[in-house]
Amino acid sequence: MNGTHNAGDAGHNHPSGELHFSDSEGSDSPDDGVGVGDYSTRLEELMSDGEDGEGHRNGAEEDDEDDEEGGFLYSGVDADPTGGYREQLRDVLGPEHEEDELEDEQEVERSLVHEVEENEKFAATIEDEAGHVQVLPPHETYSLSPKTPLPTTPASRMSSYTGNGTSLRTPLTRPYLHPSISRLRSVTPQPSRVPSAASAATLHSHLHESVSAAPSHFSALSRSSSVTNLSAHVAHGEATSARSQPDREVLRWTQLRLIGEHIYAGTSKASSLLGAQSSGSPTVLAANGLICIGTDTGRVLVFDFKQNLKCVCGNEASEKSMGGVTALALSFDHTYVAVGHATGHIQLYDLRSPKAPARVVPPTTLSAVASGRQEGHLPGSRIVSIGFVAGRHTALVSADDSGLAFYHSLGKIFFVDATDILRILGKYPDEDGLDGPPALGHRFRRKRTRKPTTILSMSPLPLGTCSHPTDSYNLIALLTPIKLVIVGLKPSPKTWYRRHRDADEEVASKSRFKGTLAWFPSVSLAADLTSASERDSKKSQVNGTHPTSIPTLAYSWGNTLNLLRVSEDKVTQLVKDPKTGKANKVEVGRIIFDEVGSWTASDDILALQWLNVNQIIVLTPAAFEIYDIRTFKLVEREPFDAWTLVSPVLSHTTNGSVTYSDAVSEVAHSVRMYKGKLFLLGQHGVQVGTLLTWADRILSYVSEGDFLSAIDLARSYYVGEAPGNRNGLPDDPEKLKAVVGQKLCELMVASAQYAFSEDRLTDNTHVTSDGRGVDRTDLFEGLVSTCARASIALGDFDFFFEDLFGYYDNNGIVAIFLRQLEPFMLDGEIRHVPPRITQRLVALHDEDNRPDLVERLIWHMDPDCLDINQAITLCQRYHLYDALIYVYTRALRDYVSPVVELLGLVRQVQRWRRQRVEASPTSSSFMDEQSIEPVILNAYKIYPYIADTLTGLTYPSEEPLPDDEAFEAKNAVYNFLFDGRSSVWPVEGGKLVLTSDEDNGVEPTYPYIRLLLRFDPEAFLHTLDLAFEDTYLNDDSRGVSRFVIIKILLEVLASPDLSQEERTFVHIFVARNVPKYPQFIQMQPSILHSILIRLAEDPDESTREDRQLAAEFLLSAYTPHESERILELFKQAGFYRILRSWYKQEKKWPQLLGTFLEDRDLPQHEIFTSIHDTLVAAKRANKGKLPQAVSDKLLDALPDLLLSDIPDTAALVDAHIPDFHEAALYALGPDAEHDRFLYLQYLLQPHLRKHEEDESALPRKPVASPHVSPPLRQAFISLHCRTEPSGVISALQHLPDDYLDRHDAAKTCEENEVFDAVIWLIDRAGDPQAALAKAQSFDQLLSTRIADALTSRDDTSADSISGAIQKLDAVADTATSVCVERSQSASASDVPLEDLWFQLLSSQIDCVQRVASCCSLEALRLSETVPSEDPHVQREHETISALRSLVHKTFTSLMSVSSTRAVSFPRLFKRLVGSASASKGHVSKGTLYTEFRTILTGMLESFRSEGDMLVITKHLVDRDVFDTIEELVSERAKGWAPARGACVGCGAAFVNSKKPAEGEAEPAREPVVVSRTGDIYHSRCLPPDFHANHTANVH
Repeated sequence: MNGTHNAGDAGHNHPSGELHFSDSEGSDSPDDGVGVGDYSTRLEELMSDGEDGEGHRNGAEEDDEDDEEGGFLYSGVDADPTGGYREQLRDVLGPEHEEDELEDEQEVERSLVHEVEENEKFAATIEDEAGHVQVLPPHETYSLSPKTPLPTTPASRMSSYTGNGTSLRTPLTRPYLHPSISRLRSVTPQPSRVPSAASAATLHSHLHESVSAAPSHFSALSRSSSVTNLSAHVAHGEATSARSQPDREVLRWTQLRLIGEHIYAGTSKASSLLGAQSSGSPTVLAANGLICIGTDTGRVLVFDFKQNLKCVCGNEASEKSMGGVTALALSFDHTYVAVGHATGHIQLYDLRSPKAPARVVPPTTLSAVASGRQEGHLPGSRIVSIGFVAGRHTALVSADDSGLAFYHSLGKIFFVDATDILRILGKYPDEDGLDGPPALGHRFRRKRTRKPTTILSMSPLPLGTCSHPTDSYNLIALLTPIKLVIVGLKPSPKTWYRRHRDADEEVASKSRFKGTLAWFPSVSLAADLTSASERDSKKSQVNGTHPTSIPTLAYSWGNTLNLLRVSEDKVTQLVKDPKTGKANKVEVGRIIFDEVGSWTASDDILALQWLNVNQIIVLTPAAFEIYDIRTFKLVEREPFDAWTLVSPVLSHTTNGSVTYSDAVSEVAHSVRMYKGKLFLLGQHGVQVGTLLTWADRILSYVSEGDFLSAIDLARSYYVGEAPGNRNGLPDDPEKLKAVVGQKLCELMVASAQYAFSEDRLTDNTHVTSDGRGVDRTDLFEGLVSTCARASIALGDFDFFFEDLFGYYDNNGIVAIFLRQLEPFMLDGEIRHVPPRITQRLVALHDEDNRPDLVERLIWHMDPDCLDINQAITLCQRYHLYDALIYVYTRALRDYVSPVVELLGLVRQVQRWRRQRVEASPTSSSFMDEQSIEPVILNAYKIYPYIADTLTGLTYPSEEPLPDDEAFEAKNAVYNFLFDGRSSVWPVEGGKLVLTSDEDNGVEPTYPYIRLLLRFDPEAFLHTLDLAFEDTYLNDDSRGVSRFVIIKILLEVLASPDLSQEERTFVHIFVARNVPKYPQFIQMQPSILHSILIRLAEDPDESTREDRQLAAEFLLSAYTPHESERILELFKQAGFYRILRSWYKQEKKWPQLLGTFLEDRDLPQHEIFTSIHDTLVAAKRANKGKLPQAVSDKLLDALPDLLLSDIPDTAALVDAHIPDFHEAALYALGPDAEHDRFLYLQYLLQPHLRKHEEDESALPRKPVASPHVSPPLRQAFISLHCRTEPSGVISALQHLPDDYLDRHDAAKTCEENEVFDAVIWLIDRAGDPQAALAKAQSFDQLLSTRIADALTSRDDTSADSISGAIQKLDAVADTATSVCVERSQSASASDVPLEDLWFQLLSSQIDCVQRVASCCSLEALRLSETVPSEDPHVQREHETISALRSLVHKTFTSLMSVSSTRAVSFPRLFKRLVGSASASKGHVSKGTLYTEFRTILTGMLESFRSEGDMLVITKHLVDRDVFDTIEELVSERAKGWAPARGACVGCGAAFVNSKKPAEGEAEPAREPVVVSRTGDIYHSRCLPPDFHANHTANVH
């Protein structure tokens, strides 16, 4: 394939500065040949007129004549370039495409190339404005056809070979059926099996996985390995999506190097000719017919599309007085240039004499405006937009950055310039010193904020290739940050349309001043015709009938894009003639505006241009995006950094008149669209972008040598799955397929010819530079799979199976073709393959000894494609029964032969089973399990085969058979199987098909039914159950019907040699099918009665549920007469579900309760809910009272229920027999104290759940049960004291006040030594003093117990001391809570508070003293940090410390409520000391004061330490706050202050005032970047080139 060359190198091969565009010129110097597909050197060719193009085409046609017969043949990379891009495109896609694409593009430059007269150039340009467009009706949307789903083909239920290596089943297992899917089991019956597409996949099928060839993933061949970059990234599957990379080329860019040399070089040819040092830096661009570039020196450089400098408009005088160019427009005939300057000046240049401007419009002053002498822009007002009105040279509109817009009519009167200026938008500011001349250093105004009246964009409606009624109005569109205004200049100036920006469009400040607009004029819609001949025929028509487009305005605010269509409507009005006074009817036009719709771009829109009548291209800060206005959807996106473009106001940031962030984004003047070409004015060069058509995309792969990707891409266009735009393709699907289909075929043919050409097979592409060979297997594999997908899409396989297969066969690599073809056959994508190819593929697997692949392949192929003799031979050799059945049934239409083959296997297995029972394992005739296992697996295939056949499906794919073939198959199989004697098969010349285990054994009646039933009764009857649902059996005249089959089964059932399993499943089958088909099966009641009894008498426990379900079926159609006997049999059989239904219907409630209790399979939660429901029903049936028999039954069942669940039993008894709580507790037994506590706890503590994670099965009452007797209530308190003493107070709190006798409860608690509960009960009775007195007595009792234990020094004393201290702690907590509660109460207490605290503290101090008197001096003086070596002393010390801590804790509680005046701490402490001295004669005075000193010192030390901690904390906080504030102040003084507290990139605030909810993690902190412009960003939101263009501080 032709190689590609570097674009940069090609641009420097022509020192003359003029690009060589023709291929004939390039052929003169082959070393400097133009690279294929290199747009950088082909701009003029693409933009030129037809004459140059004709020269290229003629030359190319002469070159192609020599190779006409050879067709399109790849010649390899070493060949010289054979032509330019268009020549290659014509070779691949045909000459018709070239005519369609180039006819319009090559007319752009015609006027300047031939230097024709002015009016001729203007007419030609206007006529050609509609070039390169494609149109659909405005609201018509082309929908891509959905991808056709591939037919799913289930694999065989029982493969002869296991490909995954798993071990085979033993002969004792049943590989066909599992109890969970058998229709005879007790599960829900499976859906019906009818011969339809909906039931093609049956539930009994065992599908083996469809094995597909592994996809071939191969890389593009690198240039280091060969000179051909022939990619073959192809594999079976989604190869197209794999190749569709995210960075695919959307726009092909061309650098205009010669223009760049003029503009960006320090000294250029233009500057030398004009005697100037430099033309200046570029600022704005205009490109429509010519390329005009304005500079900051006030000059305009004009180039043609050959990049020749035509002229330079302006001189040194304009540089000094006018300022830089900020707006530029080229007239429609390409002869005049209008220039707007930064100072407010406007100049009009005639390109025929560009040295001096033809007209100049200077700015005016406010005083001149106020006097009415003149209108115009003010000095220093930057011109932001300028344009020509209609086709006139002297009619201009302009707008400046202060919000003023004017219409300028630059006429002449008596050869004197006469300028008429009309203000069309904006208001003048008040006089504020703006009249003075601009400063020498800078001509711009001082820093100011941008106003809402600023004009963001302005554009007059241009003239299109077709006239439109709206052209006569001279419409001008103006866009400000707050509104869109459309003004008409004729017949008189008038505002026709005004739309204010919606409130929801008022986004962040960074997007407020972002707005653009662009018109698309009225053009002919003939561009969508498929060929140039069609367009020529249309053009030749008189007053052609081409439809035309409606002028449309696209405008944007921020990232919202809007469409507005403009049309004219004629209305009739009565106009009175002032002379005659008559009223005449006159048609008056008015403009209609239709808001088509709006959508949102990915970011703020910086520039907007029309690509064609259906597509808009917008520039965002990060990308070019192309949208289809018919669907309002994004069709293409190419990343592009908008900051690389030139901004005309970037220099204004130095004096603050424009912010830097606004300046760098004002790049709309650097983006221009003309004839489908996108011109960009960048900071380092001028470039042109072309949106690639479908042919360009395909050719780009071809030019790289990746032919397989080219075929895949063409296929995706053909089926409508190609991503991106579809430029260059017809919109009609049929026409599109006609165009693309032809090219797709040509690409396949060319690819095959190149891959197998003699020269390429022997050239150096098979050898690397180091002499090693290159494996091309992936290339040839990819070619097959790629062409296969293409042929599937086309629906034409002639080339694939004839030509391509011939190439592979002739070159000895047919195996590659066959292996790549196989996955398509297995997936059902290619169903019909010529028999000669399938024969080769089957033989290939046979040679590889892979019978599993042969079997899989055979039953995936169309029967007509099979070599029957080969298939049958292989199937019989390798025992491929699935494939053999497929051959018999699909190819030979023989449905009995498979039954005969499989019956032979069944007979062989039955013989083995008999020998296994009779013969010894050491016998020579004994066959081991491993040998018989494959036979068993294949024998079981008879059941799914019969099921499929009798339900009208194919085996094993299970696709519906045609009705006539299905009838024939069913008839043949039924007649064979249900024949009463053995049959001969084949009918002519066949053998008798025997079933006996012995060779000469006697054949019974219905031998085949008996054999299948004996082999596996469940599987066989499951098969018949499926067959019963088929309508074939509805006709009794066919000899076989449901009733006949039932009779045969009952006759077989009468045989004495049947096993119990066979009898069981026959009974189940009959019982379940008789009720299902009552109109077809009518049995005698005696037979049904006998079957019902046999179902109940069967002793097999494994089938109990199945038999019960069958009995339920039978009882729905038959009512037995011996009900008592039947019920007794059902009870013995365990048919509790039937019994429950029977007893419920008969309202036998005791017996019904018995079924719930006796059914061991019933879940526990269902037992109690069912009993509860039964008792409710019994009450309802007995006038709300529970029958005595039911009560007795429930009482008898209490022990069993209590064993199941105590709380649920308590709920059941309380709800239905509440008088028997004592009986239930008695049933628990005398030793079950904890169980009785659980029982009563459920009734008396409803706030507690049964378990932490579980709820009771029965509804629970919200309050304590009123049915519990008082003795049981007291018993509950007693049990609670012994079981959970710590929770007694909580239990008492949840009981009603009058629920217990408080005196008895207190007595019970005291007996069980739950002293804290006693204190709580006495206090709740309203006597706190008595409660504290009781606490004092408990303290004395417990302290005495502790003293005795310390004195005894035995082994159990430690436990006794520990228990007593815990009880003292509980007593202290409860007593303290009593005092605290009284101290916090607002009401006056009958007992003084000080007395209460005194009583409590006095009691606790007495305890300390009592115990201290028994302790040694060493224990009392022992330090906390140094333990004693004597364990007894250590125990004494720990005990006295625990008691002292109780006093300390009580004092702390007192201090927490000491704000009340009722308690004086000094007085209370004095009373305590005096009381202790008077009453403790047995305690020495020194010991007494020592204890008080210890208590008081500990309290003071605790308070002192807490105070010290508070002081330290305060100092730390104060210091930290000071340091933090100081650091923040210093940090804030650094760097640049941000303009606002939100990220410029994402708009998110940096400080989140919302606190995270509980459990939520705080968001991670992220670095922020502040630029010198005041913009602030998250580090992740920075623009790509931020650091290259900015200085920033990172925090």
